Amino acid sequence: MTGLDGWEPEAPELVRPYVITKGRGLPDEQQLSLITLVTAAPEHARRPTRLSPEEQSLLDICSAGYLSVAEIAGHTRLPLGVVRILLASLIEGGFVVTRPPVQRAAVADKQILEEVLHGLRAKFG
Repeated sequence: MTGLDGWEPEAPELVRPYVITKGRGLPDEQQLSLITLVTAAPEHARRPTRLSPEEQSLLDICSAGYLSVAEIAGHTRLPLGVVRILLASLIEGGFVVTRPPVQRAAVADKQILEEVLHGLRAKFG
């Protein structure tokens, strides 16, 4: 529909996050942090049609291999909170698998490192 001066309003391309997430809340930070790795489940080929277009898009991105939640959000250009909520829904449905981030290694004992250094210097000069 055009106005008197020929101006035609543009359709908004942004769907409200509340609509995309269906009003669900954010998942627990320990369950789905920014560095949690996500990939599609092996049996994802039999996708039901009840998934939203955004969930389908996430599933397509995750089927390439393990990606972090932050990387997935970057690929979709959706807000990070929305991506976390949608991923939590896909996890509950069994469509994606998560792997917790690798824990930091324990700091080596300084005395042992000094002994190794002295041993190397004694042997190789």
